[in-house]
Amino acid sequence: MRMTRVRLCMAEIRLRGPEAELENPTLVEGLPGVGLVGKIATDHLIEHLDMRYYASVHCAGLPRIGIYRGGERGVKPPVRLYVSEARDLFALRSDAPISAAAVEDIADCLTNWIVEQDVTPIYLSGLPADLDDEESRDLYGIATGDGEERLEEADIAVPPEDGVITGPTGALINSAARDDIDSLGLVVECNPQFPDPRAASVLLEEGIEPLAELEVDVEELVTSAEEIRAKREQLAQQMQAIAQEESSQAQPLRMYQ
Repeated sequence: MRMTRVRLCMAEIRLRGPEAELENPTLVEGLPGVGLVGKIATDHLIEHLDMRYYASVHCAGLPRIGIYRGGERGVKPPVRLYVSEARDLFALRSDAPISAAAVEDIADCLTNWIVEQDVTPIYLSGLPADLDDEESRDLYGIATGDGEERLEEADIAVPPEDGVITGPTGALINSAARDDIDSLGLVVECNPQFPDPRAASVLLEEGIEPLAELEVDVEELVTSAEEIRAKREQLAQQMQAIAQEESSQAQPLRMYQ
């Protein structure tokens, strides 16, 4: 397998195969955060669309661990990019929590790659709410640069109150706002105590599908919620061990006033 290294800001994004040729690519970001909503949605997207392992991401502060799957011998780094040329789509996947030490580096190196590749990112975050499994989850959209028009076209609601997004996803949105880069942010209500597949299905069906012009079957996320929750429980516990301000999540702005 050919491997190409792209050096960015004291970090590397290493291609693990042929370079993708996309016209107007979108990136779906799935770094672990509250409720694991972004990770569950992105993992489902990668598997459902059979996306190709495209590149590994190496930034200061990321855990130096190897990831392997049951029934497979191959080992991969914890943070990776996947691609679907047919759908003009990238997806960012992480199988480990992102610590505070890595936030600035990963935001800078990924933002530089996003600009170089002319990619429009969709950033995903959970908004902690007191919900049971059967209650509906509300979805809100935010944007930087000229991203608001796409949210309007997709009929995604405006947030009803002031808020702030923390952690790695917050750092990525901050970088986009600082440099006036077009980006989209989806904020979904979720259960903050456990992995929330139902909230992930809302992200996919009501947000990512219309924004990226995709069709994704989310029935499995709802019908297999307990199984998915059990599989993600260990990562959720690792996330809870990280200080609250380090974890990606949306919060009312009044918490910072």
